[in-house]
Amino acid sequence: MKKAVWSGIVAGGFLLLGASSVFAQQTAGASVAVTATVNAKAKLTLGLAAVTFADADPDVTPLYTSAPISIDVKARTTAGGIVTLTVLATQDLTSGSDTIAINTLTWAASAGFTPSGNNNKTTAQTLGQWTGSGNPSGSHTLSLPNLWSYATGTYTATLNYTLTAP
Repeated sequence: MKKAVWSGIVAGGFLLLGASSVFAQQTAGASVAVTATVNAKAKLTLGLAAVTFADADPDVTPLYTSAPISIDVKARTTAGGIVTLTVLATQDLTSGSDTIAINTLTWAASAGFTPSGNNNKTTAQTLGQWTGSGNPSGSHTLSLPNLWSYATGTYTATLNYTLTAP
């Protein structure tokens, strides 16, 4: 009987030791602060790097017309931020000392962009304007009258496109 009592006491002790670890459990906590910085971004992709109008008879081709130039815009700004796409010519179309006024070079645009306009070398022309972030895309086509009165030559100008996302 002594042995059974001692066995019971020892077994109970083991149970108490095992159970005491449950009573001794503690918890600890920690936190992680998460910060994401999102700044204004603007990305502009044009589908063509150059437009060339090949010589043509003005009676047959009275208007030079380019292939559509794809325009892809990606802009990130504040909810009320105004995103603007503009174009500004560097100069008139020039061949040596001969010129063709840059405002005769016009554009027609697809939906989502300013439908039509003339290029300018002193004031940037707005091709599109949106409120808030987004990624509109579309195209525009350049046109130039083909006149008998032009002096012969190869005329060039550069059109600079600017996308602004405040």
